[in-house]
Amino acid sequence: MLQLVGVSKSFQGVVAVQPLDLTVAEGRTTVLIGPSGCGKSTLLRLMVGLIEPDNGQVLFDGVPITRSSARQLRQRIGFVVQDGGLFPHLSARENITLLARHLGWPASRLKDRVTQLAELTHFPLDKLAFYPAQLSGGQRQRVSLMRALMLDPTLLLLDEPFAALDPLIRYELQAELREIFRQLNKTVVLVTHDLTEAGYLGDEVVLMHAGRIVQQAPYRTLLEQPAEEFVTRFIQAQRPPETI
Repeated sequence: MLQLVGVSKSFQGVVAVQPLDLTVAEGRTTVLIGPSGCGKSTLLRLMVGLIEPDNGQVLFDGVPITRSSARQLRQRIGFVVQDGGLFPHLSARENITLLARHLGWPASRLKDRVTQLAELTHFPLDKLAFYPAQLSGGQRQRVSLMRALMLDPTLLLLDEPFAALDPLIRYELQAELREIFRQLNKTVVLVTHDLTEAGYLGDEVVLMHAGRIVQQAPYRTLLEQPAEEFVTRFIQAQRPPETI
């Protein structure tokens, strides 16, 4: 579904992503994790075509993501940014349907799709007319997820979707999101700094450090067979439930 080949990226001479290869399996959830500044959010922006690599290629379903192809390919990619990224002057419904309205979807199709997504994400229909400032943090995050799913994308990218939420709401949304991933069977790439969250949501965990991939493996393998000393230190710093 998604392949990065020899990809690297620097900003004003500072290396954000060292040359790396990464393959994201279709129909599975891959979680990018690592300390702040390790390059995981940059990698996600490269995947969606918001920035271009200095070297290498990003391939989506075999097609290189370039300036000329990115706009068309993005219609098949749902993207949930940090803090939701909702437009404050638009209602929840207007935020969700923004791109679909731009593409000329008829009103009946818009209504049916929003109703379907509200049911999927447990969002109350009577709050679709509310503006982001009138919604709770969890509700805003559900609106952001519905907007990302509106066009029924084949690939879903999420950049620390729970970072700004309190622990109880975060716990609730994690459970709902895992169930949504299973129901929809989509290819998902999620960025987080939380190891337990990565293990809960991910089929595959990609641990990054200083712009490189240190280890890519299932959560249990990461815990039991660390590839190098940094993996062990990162796990110990997180104190996963098994070690408490």
